[in-house]
Amino acid sequence: MKRPKTVRSLEELGRVQLSPSFFMRDFLYSEIAVIHGVQNIPDDPDLAIEAGRALCRELLEPLQAVFNRISIRSAYRSCDVNGLGNREGFSCGSNESNYAGHIWDRRDAAGHMGATACIVIPWFLPRYRKSGDWRPLAWWIHDHLPYSDMEFFPKLAAFNITWHEKPSRTISSYAPPQKGVLTKPGMTNHGGSHASLYEEFPAPIASAALPWLEATDKAEKRGNALLAKEVERLRRHGKLPIAE
Repeated sequence: MKRPKTVRSLEELGRVQLSPSFFMRDFLYSEIAVIHGVQNIPDDPDLAIEAGRALCRELLEPLQAVFNRISIRSAYRSCDVNGLGNREGFSCGSNESNYAGHIWDRRDAAGHMGATACIVIPWFLPRYRKSGDWRPLAWWIHDHLPYSDMEFFPKLAAFNITWHEKPSRTISSYAPPQKGVLTKPGMTNHGGSHASLYEEFPAPIASAALPWLEATDKAEKRGNALLAKEVERLRRHGKLPIAE
């Protein structure tokens, strides 16, 4: 898919279903883009879609299966939007640090794919308002889901959650009662079960998204194979140029 340049083509991108619950359009809204008139559109839609599907499959759908609806606060950022946010002090890191993070359509320096979304879990809000402690949710996710990074914020216990091909398994926070790094590989608290810290939380369940996503992946692979055969057929008959 080419970068959308018309309303119709952007609508088509927004209609791409990443998982049973989520469409690409769900992840494209940006306050920075709206206020400053900057386009929040991927340069490489196919890479953004692939990374977004992994984020939904591995993290967002399993969270929604357990905690019901999740709310997306921020997700995909174009290089232009993230760069402006970084320059103007809108809590955006550099573009390079956000490749394979909020910038879904760029691989990181090591060539790996990833995607980040900032989300709120409404189920958790009453508990957070009562305790002021975001860590039970962090430990539950740590014990049950293949996240790469999580970063927690004070308002609404919102947090960035990242899927990445090479996960770092690191949790950090800007929110009390524990700012800085909660855990990362090599720390004594990183392994084992932390179930005693989230005793009232529901048990994980299999996401209904998994069969759908597996079927979608198979269909895409089959479609790509058929397309490749058709291109080769046209080239053999002289209807397409032969690649140098």
